[in-house]
Amino acid sequence: MGDFHPLWGPNGLELQNLSPPVQLALALGLSALLPAALLTTTCFTRVVIVLAFARQALATQNIPPNLVLTGLALFLTLYIMQPTLQEIDQAALQPYLNQQISGPEAIHKGLEIHKRFLLRHTRKNDLALFIHLSGQRTIEEPEQTPILTVIPAFVISELKTAFIMGFCLYLPFLMVDLVVSSVLTSMGMVMMPPVTISAPFKILLFVLADGWHLVSYAVAASYT
Repeated sequence: MGDFHPLWGPNGLELQNLSPPVQLALALGLSALLPAALLTTTCFTRVVIVLAFARQALATQNIPPNLVLTGLALFLTLYIMQPTLQEIDQAALQPYLNQQISGPEAIHKGLEIHKRFLLRHTRKNDLALFIHLSGQRTIEEPEQTPILTVIPAFVISELKTAFIMGFCLYLPFLMVDLVVSSVLTSMGMVMMPPVTISAPFKILLFVLADGWHLVSYAVAASYT
């Protein structure tokens, strides 16, 4: 009994006291949450929604394909998140690999760095909503908010920003639809669907304006 080490320590679950097979099983189980973490704790949500809005505004249905949009959104996410990932690497991952800090300490430092990114792009009213819903009354500064409260506030902030950017994307293409519809009505071609005529003009306008360049730049610049 003298060699027994409790798994639950003062700072939570002591993973170093678990056997290697159990640690591996936990790591594999947590890896299943990576897609959800990608969607909710990075800029991927905003990027993919804005790109989907751009495709919807063009009225090109499934062109570009979903796989292309998702791949572009993923690489834009990696580019935008690069400063935060580098900071986590220097402050948490490399010291842990060099055995300068323990695993729990590295996780704590990494989460604090990432939480700063989330708070920087979270609206105050959204954060206040989830603090109120969580029933926490002792929080005086945003930095004191638990990360599980920050994440949903960050997600709805990203959704609002993405829909605002999508609305701005829709406006010029809506003007094209209105002009084409007015021309067809004046010519007496009321049975002709305006989308059939306006689609090539939308694509031409988007190509001439270098639309994908502008959309990618606008999404990246929204995080600076």
